[in-house]
Amino acid sequence: MTDQTPDQIPTDQPLAEQAQAASEQTAADQAAATSDTPPDRLSTNPKSPFFIPEHLQRGVGIVFNGVEKTNVDEYCISEGWVKMAVGRTLDRKGNPMTITLKGKVEPYYRDTAAAAEDA
Repeated sequence: MTDQTPDQIPTDQPLAEQAQAASEQTAADQAAATSDTPPDRLSTNPKSPFFIPEHLQRGVGIVFNGVEKTNVDEYCISEGWVKMAVGRTLDRKGNPMTITLKGKVEPYYRDTAAAAEDA
């Protein structure tokens, strides 16, 4: 190898700039992907592995079988189901009782819809 220290090794600026541009583009693509479509599966329960607070803070609305639902606790688009709270009933651990319904699930971001209405 060479006897150069890391400070003496010449750096290829264009390559470094390309790597930085690629990482910025990847971050921008991820931000655009997150800003456009809600995730495939999302839960409001903090104990769930599908709990993503960043998405919930934006406000996610659910249209289930053509009807907007406001009591959805968890959904999965690919499997086509939602878990909905049943009244004010609680289980023995204090969690809301839920039922699972199957059908067409269409999530959307409420803040995007509000911005579209203002325009």
